[in-house]
Amino acid sequence: MNDKHPTDRPPATDDRDTAAAGRAPTVADVLALPVMAAGRPEVVTGVTHLDRPVRWVHITELTDPASFLKGGELVLTTGMPLPEDPAGVRRYVDELAGVEAAALVIELVRRYHRPPDALVQACRARGLPLITLAKDVNFLEVTQVVHALILGSQAEAMRRTQRIHEAFTALTLRGAGPEDVVRVAAQLSGHTVVLENLVHQALTYEVSGSTLEEALTDWEQRSRATPTGDHPGVGGPEGWLSAPVEYRGERWGRVVMLPVRAGEPAFGPEHITVLERTAMALAVARLIHPTPWERTAHRDALRDLAEQRHHSPEDARARFAALGLPTEDSRFLAILMDLGTADLRTSDSDEAAVLEARLSQEARTTGIPALVGELAPGRLGVLLALRPAQPWRPVAEQLSRAALDVASPAVVSVGSEVTDLRDTARSFRAAARVAEATPPGQPLPPDRSFHELPDIGLRRLLYAFREDPRIQEYAERRLSPLIDHDTRHGTDLLTTLRHYLDAAGNKTTTARRGGLSRETVYQRLRTIGRLLACDLESGEERTELHVALTALDILRRRP
Repeated sequence: MNDKHPTDRPPATDDRDTAAAGRAPTVADVLALPVMAAGRPEVVTGVTHLDRPVRWVHITELTDPASFLKGGELVLTTGMPLPEDPAGVRRYVDELAGVEAAALVIELVRRYHRPPDALVQACRARGLPLITLAKDVNFLEVTQVVHALILGSQAEAMRRTQRIHEAFTALTLRGAGPEDVVRVAAQLSGHTVVLENLVHQALTYEVSGSTLEEALTDWEQRSRATPTGDHPGVGGPEGWLSAPVEYRGERWGRVVMLPVRAGEPAFGPEHITVLERTAMALAVARLIHPTPWERTAHRDALRDLAEQRHHSPEDARARFAALGLPTEDSRFLAILMDLGTADLRTSDSDEAAVLEARLSQEARTTGIPALVGELAPGRLGVLLALRPAQPWRPVAEQLSRAALDVASPAVVSVGSEVTDLRDTARSFRAAARVAEATPPGQPLPPDRSFHELPDIGLRRLLYAFREDPRIQEYAERRLSPLIDHDTRHGTDLLTTLRHYLDAAGNKTTTARRGGLSRETVYQRLRTIGRLLACDLESGEERTELHVALTALDILRRRP
């Protein structure tokens, strides 16, 4: 019995394919060459090991060829020197397997017409691929073709290595940040590349050949199961290729390259070169970009979440969990800090960076998992992940006071509480609406240091829409006849109308507030009604005029 199947023959390939790929040809590649296919090769044992690289071809008729091998050779023989006794055959195979020969190819033309059972059993026991040739093959021609292929692949590998070095040198010379370095590493390798810190938080990543969810799900647990050595190497249950990243002589984190499919041996010398240069480029980037990369990672993650740039909720959950934020059994709350014209109480010129650092520190003291980052120039965002029964107001108050201690008068606005990470964009939008409806100098509520949606009344709502032409046109259309009359005649009917509306239509109160007699108020109100073509006794009309006058005050920047 043997292991051969018709499907064991690999598809034919051009001799140049392997060289172009820059890798050593495998046993399967060699069997697919026309010069070998002419011998009608059949794989008897070791079907699962045909991906072994062939580093050389060795023709031998010796009984002890292993003494002339260094590993990775494809051994060609007519079978003439094989020992007669099974023990000798086993010793022959053991020696080939011991030096890690790639495969044994035997011609079934001269001595044998079928492979000896002892040879098949010995090769199967040692996992050595055994290939038989049913027809005569010119071994010298095989050697010439395969060696040319090997030399071509080596030359291409050298060219690719040179391109790798040039790519990372260019990154270093232009002062590229970690995102660019990781992106180029993924492009050059064709694998997902992740940069993490010492507590196994995935800070920067570039996904290739998988989804973000597949790459980052349960990141900390998987990462902790994969040890890191002092040099690039493959390890852990998933076979990750990793390399340490240092900063000023101290280990800061590591960069990881993931296999395309877990458990597959997918890395060669070229991948190690890419990862080595990635680690070096990241070390230089760390010197050039001193801002803590955790802060940059939080900033990018919050922007993508607030702007809903994730492909799926699963991707978002995997990403934020990999940053250390609980995504299950949590409630989420967005807080915005708008600097506006705030005077920063520090000598540092980068207001946002100072506030960002202070808020990050303050968030850690609360014990509440949180991400802090700049969402836009002058606007910082905080995302809190609260336990199910944990009140959010004390935490929001602590962060708000910290923000006002650093930058005053910053505007702090709080969004709506949500129970699913995918809904946090809604919380950010709510906080943004509050911020948009909060004019500079808006007094804080007496019991807190932040603004929230219930604080938004008519005046603040109209303030939020002050740049909308429809609001401007409405105020102008309703009040311009009165304003024009005051301008032409030097009267102040607009003020009388304001007093009347503020008094909810009470003429006595209107007279008192304006310092006028009741007769004068009656006369002015008749003139106002005529100019505006409205019934001032109508509650609906008074409401419309009140909205228009409030909008006008906002457009004129009246308090």
